[in-house]
Amino acid sequence: MNVDYTGRQTTITKKLKAQTEAGLERIAKVIGDTCKVHVILTTEKYRRTAELTVQTKSLKLVAECESTDMETALHDALAALEKQAIRHKKKKATIKRHAKEGVREIALAEPAPPEDGAVAVKVKKAEKNGAKNGSARKTVPMLVHSFPSQTPLAEPHLVRTNDGVALRPMSLEEAVKEAAFRDREVFVFRDHGGQALVLHRKRDGKMELIEVP
Repeated sequence: MNVDYTGRQTTITKKLKAQTEAGLERIAKVIGDTCKVHVILTTEKYRRTAELTVQTKSLKLVAECESTDMETALHDALAALEKQAIRHKKKKATIKRHAKEGVREIALAEPAPPEDGAVAVKVKKAEKNGAKNGSARKTVPMLVHSFPSQTPLAEPHLVRTNDGVALRPMSLEEAVKEAAFRDREVFVFRDHGGQALVLHRKRDGKMELIEVP
């Protein structure tokens, strides 16, 4: 463990170093001794501040405590760092334990029976940790569903209507107004001369007149 000391308006005595090293030894038992530590002791009027930073490859712990006595401030900062280290270790152990339990539950879960029309495929599962050599391996059926090579096309649904057909002869202007009133994209009518015509509303909103031969 590499420890650097910085004193701001204060002298770092051997007693303070011994107190710091004793507290860091307890922290090293929790997170290991391969870390860097920076200790900053500051004196400002009647305030004494101890700031400690512990840096590892994957963890950074920081604690800062203030008191009227430097030894008390240093003691509180070391205690705060130790609590952080213990909390981090418990959290890491909990994550690992839950991950192992999840794997074990998947391996021991009984497979559900295959549904109708499904093909059962046997897959060899790995042996559990601690199982004896030579023990039979369990096979778990898996469901393999078949899908049609082509998707069937739905038959067109036709609806008969006469809303788009004029029942009496009318002029072009009347037909345009009638198509707008009925809100039809296509409107079929006959003019007064008996000619069959088709009005078609295009995407741009313009009306297109189609003469039926």
